[in-house]
Amino acid sequence: MSLRTGGQILVDQLKIHGTSHVFCVPGESYLAVLDALHDAEIKTIVCRQEGGAAFMAEAAGKTTGRPGIVMVTRGPGATNASPGIHVASQDSTPLIMFVGQVARDMKEREAFQELDYKAVFGSMAKWVVEIDRAERIPEILSRAFHVATQGRPGPVVIALPEDMLTDSVDVADALPYAPVVMRPGSSDMEAFQRRLLAADRPIVLAGGSGWSAEGVADLVQFAENFELPVAVTFRRQMLFPADHPNFAGDLGIGPNPKLLQRVKDADLVILLGGRMSEMPSQSYTLFDIPGDGAKLVHIHPGAEELNRVYRAGLGILATPTAFAEAAAALPKPNRVKWSGAAATAHGDYVVWSDPAPIRTAGAVQMSQVMAHLVDVMPADTVYCNGAGNYATWVHRFWPFRAFASQLAPTCGSMGYGVPASVAAKALDPERAVMAFAGDGCFMMNGQEFATAIQYDLPIIVVVVDNGMYGTIRMHQEREYPGRVSATQLRNPDFAELARAYGGHGETVRKTEDFAAALERARASRKAAIIHCLIDPEAITPSRSLSEIRDAALKG
Repeated sequence: MSLRTGGQILVDQLKIHGTSHVFCVPGESYLAVLDALHDAEIKTIVCRQEGGAAFMAEAAGKTTGRPGIVMVTRGPGATNASPGIHVASQDSTPLIMFVGQVARDMKEREAFQELDYKAVFGSMAKWVVEIDRAERIPEILSRAFHVATQGRPGPVVIALPEDMLTDSVDVADALPYAPVVMRPGSSDMEAFQRRLLAADRPIVLAGGSGWSAEGVADLVQFAENFELPVAVTFRRQMLFPADHPNFAGDLGIGPNPKLLQRVKDADLVILLGGRMSEMPSQSYTLFDIPGDGAKLVHIHPGAEELNRVYRAGLGILATPTAFAEAAAALPKPNRVKWSGAAATAHGDYVVWSDPAPIRTAGAVQMSQVMAHLVDVMPADTVYCNGAGNYATWVHRFWPFRAFASQLAPTCGSMGYGVPASVAAKALDPERAVMAFAGDGCFMMNGQEFATAIQYDLPIIVVVVDNGMYGTIRMHQEREYPGRVSATQLRNPDFAELARAYGGHGETVRKTEDFAAALERARASRKAAIIHCLIDPEAITPSRSLSEIRDAALKG
């Protein structure tokens, strides 16, 4: 017999399934796992709060397509991590969270930090399970990796009673997980080709998860062969290179009006991988619900998503990568009826994404900051952000050109950017990583800057500081003009905070200061914060806070 503790068996399974990093906040409820990690060839990243750890794991899952792994202790550790589970759920990201649980003989007594994890996470996770016998660890972990990655990807929560982890048992390891890939059939592709060639004004909308670099390359080839304009959905801009002549822009919050009109006028919309949820659908106004399906082809790996909201004239159960591969292999037509549409759409995008004519209130012009970043940062820089109007500057003016170069929550969670950037840099230390955060957003998980310092991960964080919860203030001025309530903030000196952590700090009070500040930050080879003080009036690239208020007052 070969006896191993439950903790050791668990870590052995993680290694078998290809886990390279574990993000955690330690807890006494899973000490046996932490002990097994001591000798494992798995990098353990110790975080400062469970929410940051869960965001890091979600970012790892989003980047690699493999389940990100987060470990937290029971009770408050688990509830602190819940935002990461919600992001993984709405963003369709493979993630596995291991959470400590009270000993089995104490269950149902409301013991110290006891929670019913199925009740707490049942509406957010694809699967919630508690392992009551150490012999079942290989079985349950194998299933967890498959559940997290197959169909529509998402999070799995596994509870670990602490006494189960110290049981010593003899059990065989599972095989490495191997997700079943849903591929379109020949009849699917024949029906798709007929619909496409019968169209006059088609457009592709790429979104969702489950993509790969090869899948993006195949999508590019398909778009070129059929001269198709391709747009990406909210915060999925890395799915098509922005400098490609077929790129039509991103369909998110405040999109290019010309792109919006193009989608409305299309007689065939090829929705590839995404769900067309609230943000890209402009609050569910772009298509009729459920509609007659006349203009929609929907390709998605989750059968439960097809025809869930929108009636698709043609629904294809397939991963976006598998469909893109099949679409790239379709015979190239001699001519298409919509020839020239892609070039026009790309021209509209180029004009919309040009920061040069954009001017806002204040001495720091974020449009010019973005223009400088385009000039000096590598094309494959990973950009990370949470939620807030500050993210508009990145989404509109940074041309995403490389796969796995965008980490942003489609569910709109604040506090995501800093921990996501830590994960991105840990996974690929040679790649430039930059986080954007508003002042409110930074303060939600900014303590993970200390994690970057601890592991020598030289991320650059641009804090866009307007002294308020800007997005909420914008909505407030539109709905209750002039009645400012609960949106003002008094902030620390973020550059000094960076130095206090042991990093590099810069303060930018006018546009002309940014280039030198960035150069010094990069040269420092330390984690750095560039604190940009912007005028509160500069709330969007096109409208000031006063203009929004005045329009509301005029009715």
